[in-house]
Amino acid sequence: MNNELISKLKTRFDDHPERHKGISWTDVEVKLKKADSKKIQALIKMEETGGEPDVVDFDKKTGEYIFYDCSPESPKGRRSLCYDKEALEARKKFPPKDDAISVAKSIGIELLTEEEYRSLQKLGTFDNKTSSWIKTPDEIRKLGGAIFADYRYDKVFVYHNGADSYYAARGFRGSLRV
Repeated sequence: MNNELISKLKTRFDDHPERHKGISWTDVEVKLKKADSKKIQALIKMEETGGEPDVVDFDKKTGEYIFYDCSPESPKGRRSLCYDKEALEARKKFPPKDDAISVAKSIGIELLTEEEYRSLQKLGTFDNKTSSWIKTPDEIRKLGGAIFADYRYDKVFVYHNGADSYYAARGFRGSLRV
């Protein structure tokens, strides 16, 4: 078990009790110590890429703790990415270095859905200066688009863009079940 990771997660857990009401750190720590090494590696990569993962929920049906990226702005190590590999390959001029879906897969996490993004915003203020790609419905993606979200003027905004677009201030947030 990675003691440095556990220490960071505990500190973050203690510093932000509003994110996990009714969840005990002791129970989370027990679960982490028994977790599959792939899940621990995913948490480490979330941390290394600037995601600041934190526990935001517990799924009673599966017995899993749910972690989201809780960095104030879209994770620094996951910005300037188009939406997916198809968009990356279609971009002829000035392609970005990678795409959000592939990076998420390599980390072992899933992009937040619109519903998850909105629930995250109830736990604090995130993406006040940046934006984050979110899981795009197939019917939008088939037409060449992708969706992203941010928080401005005390509201969550969900927008659309071509899936091949990328910006220095747009990254993605992920979720992980442990």
